[in-house]
Amino acid sequence: MLIQNYGLFWQRSEIEWGAGSRRGHLNGYYAYGKWEGEVDFRHQRGIYALYDATFKLIYVGQAGNGNACLFDRLKHHSRTRLSQRWSQFSWFGILGLHEADGGWVLDEEPANSFTPNAILDHLEGILIAAAEPPLNRQGSRFGSQCYLYNQVMRSPDPLRRQPN
Repeated sequence: MLIQNYGLFWQRSEIEWGAGSRRGHLNGYYAYGKWEGEVDFRHQRGIYALYDATFKLIYVGQAGNGNACLFDRLKHHSRTRLSQRWSQFSWFGILGLHEADGGWVLDEEPANSFTPNAILDHLEGILIAAAEPPLNRQGSRFGSQCYLYNQVMRSPDPLRRQPN
């Protein structure tokens, strides 16, 4: 599978940027099913989309081509000509997850089993999820091995799924 996990319409204002010796993060939690804790997606590689406050798509870029991971790219856009224009972002990651030290962490390299049909389904899925074209009735087709993650909010969310 090309896209391993993704997040839709995460809030820029809820990013923990870090300061001084405190490291920032992009924490998310699995959107469906059993609670499995938080995952830091700061080093994710893939495609991301920036949106303004009206959910209008204003920018699409890639993260992880070179040394700039997802967190670094978002931080960069917070200091450039786009800094006042975006308030939300979606991301589509190619790095899977594995268990380590009692939690989930990103793989260091992407899986390499991509069929042409899977690539096309995933590219179409990214475009549908990122752009939300009004005439598309179907949702994204990432397959059963791609997982949606919700953003961990710094302020408490009463609707957030709690551990079992």
